[in-house]
Amino acid sequence: MDIQQYIESGILEEYCMGNLGEEDQAYLIQLTMLYPEIKAELTAVELAFEKLALSAAVEPVAALKDKIFASLGFAEIDINKPPVITNSTDPEPWLKAFAHLIPQEPTEDFVMHIIRQDETVQQMLVTGNTDVPEEEHGEFFEGLFVLKGLCECTIGDELFALGAGDFIEIPLHVKHDIKLVTPFVTAVLQYRFV
Repeated sequence: MDIQQYIESGILEEYCMGNLGEEDQAYLIQLTMLYPEIKAELTAVELAFEKLALSAAVEPVAALKDKIFASLGFAEIDINKPPVITNSTDPEPWLKAFAHLIPQEPTEDFVMHIIRQDETVQQMLVTGNTDVPEEEHGEFFEGLFVLKGLCECTIGDELFALGAGDFIEIPLHVKHDIKLVTPFVTAVLQYRFV
């Protein structure tokens, strides 16, 4: 067998890309056991493919990365920079990440912790027992992500019932208010700046 010709045939690259059938794969594995030169070259090709993949890798946006990890059951919140909340955000990682800030038996009427503040978003973890009077905003989109409790949010002429895991984002320049249905509500209040 001409080992150099086999190495230069491209079969090793085809193997690394998963383009070989079962028989050809088995044959190649046998050859790597018989010929150290083929095994060494296969290892070099695998490392080259890995290096190429890493050099061309693109870091996904945080929201996409979080969705992928959440769908795989690996959701975890970076408490130093939590992701922007969307309709598909899962409340469990948020409850887990910020459990140390959520009172089990609230003793104060209102507790707020700023958990993210940058040029695009401000997020506050709030626990309260009072309704929010009517207001409207033009400088940010206000979002409410309920973690515990129940409330009703009136946006314009529409009434929305919100419970744990529900998220709503209020359009700009629309009057809205929040009325609590349970004694306390814990939520993430999110301002997305325009």
